[in-house]
Amino acid sequence: MTSKLHPLHNVRIVLCQTSHPGNIGAAARAIKTMGLSQLYLIKPKIFPNKEADAMACGAIDLLEKAVVCETLEQALTGCAFAIGLSARVRNLSHELVSARQAATQAAEMASNQPVALVFGTEMSGLSNAELDLCQLLAMIPTDADFSSLNLAAAVQVMSYEVRMAILEAAANSNNIATPPLYPLAATEDIEGFYRHLEETLLKIGFLNPAAPGRLMQRVRRIYARARLEKEEVNILRGILKHTQHPNPRA
Repeated sequence: MTSKLHPLHNVRIVLCQTSHPGNIGAAARAIKTMGLSQLYLIKPKIFPNKEADAMACGAIDLLEKAVVCETLEQALTGCAFAIGLSARVRNLSHELVSARQAATQAAEMASNQPVALVFGTEMSGLSNAELDLCQLLAMIPTDADFSSLNLAAAVQVMSYEVRMAILEAAANSNNIATPPLYPLAATEDIEGFYRHLEETLLKIGFLNPAAPGRLMQRVRRIYARARLEKEEVNILRGILKHTQHPNPRA
């Protein structure tokens, strides 16, 4: 079932293991100024906290309703599309785009389904395992001589880009957005498929039981680029089920 929320409220800002509570408050202020309202926190080091409240400066309501999760997978439940933000080029097979390009894609998806912008820790950013839960990798094009961006500043930039992309899309459309004929699969559906796929590949001897994650990481990225629809996931899981339990027809 697709969401009926306004596109701005269909965008989740997800902060992973934030160390400084002030950054959480500043991020809340940043997203509220751009009309966004969904803040998800994954294992914040210190939260709630008075410093976060002080830095929120009028956005305490977002802190009060922030969703605190134990894992990124939990925070992405219900999301059809997740964009991971990175401050550096990664040796990964993810599609890498600029902040503006990512915002355009997020705006398109958010017209009908929840999407997420995922930010890593202040010191090391997102781990490869966290990026594997994202379908797209984005970078904010900063100056080569000084590329360091504070977490809240990065959230502000992306929130602005998403807001402008959504407003531009609305201005260029004379029709109300209609639900997609084939909605994208939500994160929990995709992750269920990956677990089913790994189980099947182990059973048929394709994966090395001692280190299945190495190849599965590459397999995940193949499917991430495909951006599977919900119906496609159901078809693939049907194939896996038949592979595990063949039922030959006469």
